[in-house]
Amino acid sequence: MSKMKVLSAVFMGMLLAACASQPYNQRLQQRQQAYNAAAGAPVRSFRLVFGSQIYSWESLSDTQLVVYTLSNRAYLLDVWPCSNLTITTSIGLTSFAGTVQTGFDKVLTRRPYIPCVIKQIRPIDLAQFKLEKENQRQVDSMPRDNGGNAPAPASTSG
Repeated sequence: MSKMKVLSAVFMGMLLAACASQPYNQRLQQRQQAYNAAAGAPVRSFRLVFGSQIYSWESLSDTQLVVYTLSNRAYLLDVWPCSNLTITTSIGLTSFAGTVQTGFDKVLTRRPYIPCVIKQIRPIDLAQFKLEKENQRQVDSMPRDNGGNAPAPASTSG
């Protein structure tokens, strides 16, 4: 009987985990679509502003990430499949004289993983990205039908 309880607890845990991850996966997919929609034509390279510093970054999948060189300048990087890109807490970029190039430079994650070669670089129009995010937040709303049960307006006599 205790074996059955353990199996049922494990099953319920797996079921809850599957349900909990769905909204996260949907949000991640929406962010990826918004970044892709706001990305421009591919470029060969980009410069890191302060030597080799990255302002911020975000992993979108095991083959795509966004790198911010400034708060208002970002690039969408497509890489060869990178085994731990979605779970790493820090990244680095190889560069030559502060310039990151496709086909030559790599995204570095923690050891012992192999560096991920950058296949494509696309600048992101951040104004367009913000519009895409806002469009995803739009909610269609309709006034609620009270079915004729609306309270009568208060009348004042005087």
